[in-house]
Amino acid sequence: MTLTELLAQASQRLDNAQLAYGHGTHNASDEAAWLVLWQLGLPLDSDLQALAARSVSHDEQTAVLGLIQRRIDTREPAAYLTGEAWLQGVPFTVDRRTIVPRSFIAELLADGSIDPWLSEDTRDVLDLCTGNGSLAVLAAMAYPDVRVTGADISTDALAVARLNVERHDLQARIELVESDGLARCAGPWDLILCNPPYVNASSMAALPPEYLAEPALALDGNTAGSRDGMDFIRTLLRDAPRCLKPDGVLVLEIGNEREHFETAFPQLEAIWLDTSAGDDQVLLLTSESLSALPTAQAPAP
Repeated sequence: MTLTELLAQASQRLDNAQLAYGHGTHNASDEAAWLVLWQLGLPLDSDLQALAARSVSHDEQTAVLGLIQRRIDTREPAAYLTGEAWLQGVPFTVDRRTIVPRSFIAELLADGSIDPWLSEDTRDVLDLCTGNGSLAVLAAMAYPDVRVTGADISTDALAVARLNVERHDLQARIELVESDGLARCAGPWDLILCNPPYVNASSMAALPPEYLAEPALALDGNTAGSRDGMDFIRTLLRDAPRCLKPDGVLVLEIGNEREHFETAFPQLEAIWLDTSAGDDQVLLLTSESLSALPTAQAPAP
């Protein structure tokens, strides 16, 4: 059997199982390529055409199809099966203690979209809800002169984040802090990055198993009694002005929740940033705009 034949077989099996994607790939074909290459010990950015005729041994075929079957049987994200996820071409350790990294903020760090709101004096960056630390690492790579703090309420997630900080030899520039929101992150910060729990109640109830395999703490935005997914964000926007420098900015990811966000904060002047998924996934808020927000934001019914 050739690699091309094995890829086709693996892709067909995944496709027939009608799985859910979105943890690094978006379809059965790409997911099959990831799992096959990983199991064979080949670089994930390998040229598949160049390897098309590569012979696959019986043992290799058995191992690959076994991994494909685990993906089907467990309905867990592929990253949990391989122990690794990639974001902007950078590898990160990941396991069930943390959400699989996929933030669109990573794109904005890589392409410089946030840079116009920063300055040569930008030094203090916070990655709030850091999860496995991927955005903290990418921020440190993008801005060599800054100090980065990664904060999360989950000690389990911080343990994984520590692995990634060490993996990329950034211990001298990234500090990890256990914090419930901004409670232990007083700053002041030049830049706060945050990909928080924001999924509304209806969407949480409809999540497929692949997403339910992730820690609910990182997804569910309704822990204070609302249904619009904005509970964490309400507290964040209330506390952020006192934690930002006068020219500081908050970059916030809200996924597909723009309607709920704008309903919850109708007076807020947000700058929507363009990503590969459109201009309604990530927004930027200045210290000035946050300071003009009413301090009390009641949960939505």
